[in-house]
Amino acid sequence: MRKLKLQMVISLDGFVKGDYGGANIKWDNKAWKFCIDNLKNVDCILLGRNTAEGFIPHWRGVANNPKDSDYKLGRPLTDIPKIVFSKKLKTSKWDNATIAKGDIVKEIKSLKKRKGKDIIVYGGYSFVSSLIQPGLIDEFFLLVNPVAYGSGEPIFHSLKNNLQLKLEKCKPFACGIVLLHYKQRRK
Repeated sequence: MRKLKLQMVISLDGFVKGDYGGANIKWDNKAWKFCIDNLKNVDCILLGRNTAEGFIPHWRGVANNPKDSDYKLGRPLTDIPKIVFSKKLKTSKWDNATIAKGDIVKEIKSLKKRKGKDIIVYGGYSFVSSLIQPGLIDEFFLLVNPVAYGSGEPIFHSLKNNLQLKLEKCKPFACGIVLLHYKQRRK
């Protein structure tokens, strides 16, 4: 069965604020390489509508400009098919993206049963929270920015039960970001 992987940038105190977790940090080459490598076993990207509105056009622009310093990440982020979850949109306004309107839990369980590579999800916080609560995410790739806000949008706020995770890897990058890779412990 395919795995659903979350890759998200959060603050040290677990909040999300804007792009890249809100911190104005220049990522180093190894942090970018991790993001590129994390897409190698993925053939589907999940997005909520709010994130898709900025994500898809931004990365298409990067992918269309080989001189852009983020081109190596923009290319796969554009080429991999996307599913945008939305109750408002009737049809996709983006190339290489389809709209899912059904029950999110049923839709994702069905996607995970299909043949193919893994699936990755990128924020927003409310969409990600709606995936965490029912236990749909198999692996968490949390890129922790060295900043604390004291408030913001938490991704774990809707938990009704403890989330049991197993640490797979902890990797610091020279820019100060730390990758925390966890797998969900299944009963």
